[in-house]
Amino acid sequence: MRRRRAAVAAGFCASFLLGSVLNVLFAPGSEPPRPGQSPEPSPAPGPGRRGGRGELARQIRARYEEVQRYSRGGPGPGAGRPERRRLMDLAPGGPGLQRPRPPWARPLPDGAPGWPPAPGPGSPGPGPRLGCAALRNVSGAQYVGSGYTKAVYRVRLPGGAAVALKAVDFSGHDLGSCVREFGVRRGCYRLAAHKLLKEMVLLERLRHPNVLQLYGYCYQDSEDIPDTLTTITELGAPVEMIQLLQTSWEDRFRICLSLGRLLHHLAHSPLGSVTLLDFRPRQFVLVDGELKVTDLDDARVEETPCAGSADCILEFPARNFTLPCSAHGWCEGMNEKRNLYNAYRFFFTYLLPHSAPPSLRPLLDSIVNATGELAWGVDETLAQLEKVLHLYQSGQYLQNSTASSSTEYQRIPDSTIPQEDYRCWPSYHHGGCLLSVFNLAEAVDVCESHAQCRAFVVTNQTTWTGRQLVFFKTGWSQVVPDPNKTTYVKASG
Repeated sequence: MRRRRAAVAAGFCASFLLGSVLNVLFAPGSEPPRPGQSPEPSPAPGPGRRGGRGELARQIRARYEEVQRYSRGGPGPGAGRPERRRLMDLAPGGPGLQRPRPPWARPLPDGAPGWPPAPGPGSPGPGPRLGCAALRNVSGAQYVGSGYTKAVYRVRLPGGAAVALKAVDFSGHDLGSCVREFGVRRGCYRLAAHKLLKEMVLLERLRHPNVLQLYGYCYQDSEDIPDTLTTITELGAPVEMIQLLQTSWEDRFRICLSLGRLLHHLAHSPLGSVTLLDFRPRQFVLVDGELKVTDLDDARVEETPCAGSADCILEFPARNFTLPCSAHGWCEGMNEKRNLYNAYRFFFTYLLPHSAPPSLRPLLDSIVNATGELAWGVDETLAQLEKVLHLYQSGQYLQNSTASSSTEYQRIPDSTIPQEDYRCWPSYHHGGCLLSVFNLAEAVDVCESHAQCRAFVVTNQTTWTGRQLVFFKTGWSQVVPDPNKTTYVKASG
């Protein structure tokens, strides 16, 4: 009976979510004014509800002002004169293309701040902004996941590109709890949507290779709520720690280096030092092996005010840290240190040292220990991670570690061994032993260290650091032609 009830509940939730995304994707597109206008007060709650109209309006106003503060503050990308063109004028087809103005398209009022800030010259991005027109003929809509506020869907645009769509989750915690308290669905939607707006402006203001790209957005009616917001972003793969632990050290190091570069950018961003209050692996995605932060609605820019060091305590489940209070009344480096310790406890301690080249382990251990004790800031942490990259990419880590082998190997150009695989860990290929090497000497050294290795095949494929990928084999009973590979076999047989 419990299983049957659970199945019915799961089916109901799935159908509700599917209906929500279909409404978002296929409702007639509209372009109401961007959020530069003051939010309207919400209707009064029904009888017996806790809270009131004034409290809900106050919360909406507070979130609205936070978004506006981030959109205007600092000299970052998009700052300057407000963008006055309508979003649909930036859709594919080229700016300046004349289109009839439908009755629902109202112009921005004079003095309204641009939303979101327009990309500056030379800034990264996909080109013209995507708008509602891009969502009218999408295909392959798939539910990816949801949190307290937002739901994420994967869709394919008419041109074939896959993107992520984010929208307020109509069955989510934030909207549901607000409706239960205030009894005002539209006002509660606006409250929740301001978290999506905040994330949208931060994605724009904090542009960086390790911040998810914002491609565009769309306002349209959905269900019984007008002017719902959908953001269009780069699509990434969820971070699965168990899977990452089974990947090569080189790929795991890339994730840690990406994180170090991101934290350095957040500590020195155009908005000031940014901290991620909700810092967990689920807030990040992987795009072509690079780690990118995707969830910014719980980010904070303001440092913590203090009257003394007792006000500057960083609390974590395992331990606490006390930071100094500056003469200006702010906790010194609290945003930066919170990010750094979270990077240590969620990523560095698991991904950095294990199965690393032996000569690099002392340096990697020092990085893990220093971040775990908050002995370094993000500048020093990134400098040490970049040093590891240099040693690894240049082959300097091999000095005095690769012994010259007395075994001779016969070179067979333009050939490969299609079978005779064995498994090793960690490998880029689950069915065989595929590893990266800096040069031929390291490939020989790896083969000599594996008892079952009798030959190896050097491919023309390289990793993100430029290292060669090599298959290691148990023998060479069948060698076949392949112009993209070179086979080496033990001359002694």
